[in-house]
Amino acid sequence: MKVQTILAHPLPDSFAAAVQRRAAERLRDAGHEVIETDLYAEGFQPALTPAERASYFEPGYDASAVRPLVERLTESEALVFCFPHWWFDTPAILKGYFDRVWVPGVTFRHDLAGGRIVPLLDRLRSVTVLTSFGSPWWVVELYMRNPARRILKNGVLTACAPKARFRYLALHDMDRATAADRARHLARVDRMMDRL
Repeated sequence: MKVQTILAHPLPDSFAAAVQRRAAERLRDAGHEVIETDLYAEGFQPALTPAERASYFEPGYDASAVRPLVERLTESEALVFCFPHWWFDTPAILKGYFDRVWVPGVTFRHDLAGGRIVPLLDRLRSVTVLTSFGSPWWVVELYMRNPARRILKNGVLTACAPKARFRYLALHDMDRATAADRARHLARVDRMMDRL
């Protein structure tokens, strides 16, 4: 399977980067073709440009400024997102990735008559999120109700790739995680990649 890993963390020695490297290595060992995308290292600019926003509802939306990322996305059969949660949300660069790359004509089309979105990512079979939180599980799940997870699964993927299987793995309480906690989490990453 053609799998794209997408890293959204500015530090190459971060735990998110270690998770991404581990996932990519495990996927390659299993025989998958892996494309690694590091949004910060590639200098991705997350802000939607005025021209992009102005043409959002026009026929023939112009995504040429992010063409390499669009091509990687449309060729992928599976995606593995690796990022930390900051303030219970995705890093700004990842939100910008969705704003600028998951656009009309690429991931969906507007049904102007019906007022809904028609999904276009039929090739996408699996989306996995490998993430972390500084907060403990109960704060994320019971108090905050994990807003970013709901948005990714019920908003973005339902609209653009409803047939894709969604999988999610988080390390909670990252700020106090020990080396043993991180090692256990990496072992869970291995098992999840083995089941792709």
